[in-house]
Amino acid sequence: MSGAAEDSRAAPDRAPDTASDTAAPAGPERRGRPRSAAADTAIIEAVLRMIEDGASIGELSMERIAREAGVGKATVYRRWRGKSALMLDVMRSLDAPPLPPSGRSVRDDLVALLEFLRRRGLAKRNSALLRTVVSHVQAQPELWAEYHETVIRARHEALLEVLRRGMANGEIRADHDIETIADLFVGPMLARAVLHEWKELPDGLAEDIVDMVLEGVRPGPRTVAS
Repeated sequence: MSGAAEDSRAAPDRAPDTASDTAAPAGPERRGRPRSAAADTAIIEAVLRMIEDGASIGELSMERIAREAGVGKATVYRRWRGKSALMLDVMRSLDAPPLPPSGRSVRDDLVALLEFLRRRGLAKRNSALLRTVVSHVQAQPELWAEYHETVIRARHEALLEVLRRGMANGEIRADHDIETIADLFVGPMLARAVLHEWKELPDGLAEDIVDMVLEGVRPGPRTVAS
């Protein structure tokens, strides 16, 4: 693999001498050894280990992360421009992708998508590590926007695809905006998981939401014009 494949996270040949979050602008495209997946994993696991041990994100310099991972500082900077970019990938590592819709049933696919949101909401509540990383990324608008573009958008498109299938086969009415219908499904789950964290996320909640919303968006009997 060429260094060009890493262009979005390329760094200068020499890492900065400080622990600043911002590395110098990337230099011209260059070719080198293939990127090591083992090094990527070691670096991300080092960050997670230190946070679990009680270190705040503010206490983690790139130099300290490199030492804990057993790699050189330049190895870290070749992958991430600074600590905030690294934390975005740490967050992604904690965010397992949902299973692709099975296609067997619109209802079952909707339940599976909402169940993923329910379980992720529970994970955030129960994991101090996940809360710490998410809070750091949310506080940085550019990183949060990138997370939405690369992670949240994919989930949303999966939901829209299921709804389009339901509209095509007559299970969901097609005379309303699909984005609004999508909000009807995910809104109640997100409200509980994100806006009202004191509310429970019990087993069966995904099924209840899907069934209630499907009842409302199901096409009614056609009326014959006189």
